[in-house]
Amino acid sequence: MATIQVFPNNPYQENTYLLFDTTGECAIIDPGMYTAAEQNAVVNFIKNNNLKPVLLLNTHCHIDHVLGNKFVFDQYGLKPQFHEGELIVLQAVPVWAQQTGLRYELSPLPDTYLPETGNIQFGETTLQLIFAPGHSPAHLCFYDVADNLLVGGDVLFRGSIGRTDLPGGNHNQLLQNIEEKLFTLPDTCRVYPGHGPDTTIGYEKQHNPFF
Repeated sequence: MATIQVFPNNPYQENTYLLFDTTGECAIIDPGMYTAAEQNAVVNFIKNNNLKPVLLLNTHCHIDHVLGNKFVFDQYGLKPQFHEGELIVLQAVPVWAQQTGLRYELSPLPDTYLPETGNIQFGETTLQLIFAPGHSPAHLCFYDVADNLLVGGDVLFRGSIGRTDLPGGNHNQLLQNIEEKLFTLPDTCRVYPGHGPDTTIGYEKQHNPFF
């Protein structure tokens, strides 16, 4: 049984997630911590709950989702894992940081890239990879089948979808991936997005104005 904890971080109010189970092993997903207070909140939660971070995952590599990659590496020795198609996005982050005036510490590069399909495992938890580009060129979602929860990044939001006006974005591709890969998950599946409150697949199928 996995537990998920959310930390809204940085000026973009990006959701950083910790996913952990009864073994105490924990995956850090999309670390967006920017200020010392944001960094401390995550570190203290890990410490207070005796968690052991074993994975650093990025759904995609836009600046707000990778701001904390270097911090997590320094703190826990973990390099990020994401799909190789996001490398081009990560390489553009320093320019983005310069343009927006955000402080950005260079993210380490992965030793391991994630495939389009397959599973990642830690503790007693298995995450199924769902490849859903459209918001970014090689965006992955992580589906915990046993707990019926999806860490969805910036694909699907409560009542909305990811923006597609950034480099590598594709509106039609995003809609198609949501319909074919996310809306086929159980209606009761809880979706934890990269921004804003969580939702369910069933709710979005009924109420999302984009469908």
